[in-house]
Amino acid sequence: MSENKPVGLHEHGVEVPYEQLEPDTLQSLIQEFVTRDGNDWGNVEGALENKVNQVMQQLCNRQAKIVFDLKSQTANIVAGR
Repeated sequence: MSENKPVGLHEHGVEVPYEQLEPDTLQSLIQEFVTRDGNDWGNVEGALENKVNQVMQQLCNRQAKIVFDLKSQTANIVAGR
């Protein structure tokens, strides 16, 4: 028996253009992302700032993108297309 599922059921999230986020919100999202795995980049002078700048550059170059997961109501930064 074939099971037909509604279109969009497997949709993982919605891409959110980083330009549409408030600068403080974007900064907080990137900081949370780079520290998510438990690394404390603040111990090395400038390390957290460098990581944040790297992610921001990847967003600008479309190497990364922000995706909002509708199911979990969370945002994540993932590899771009």
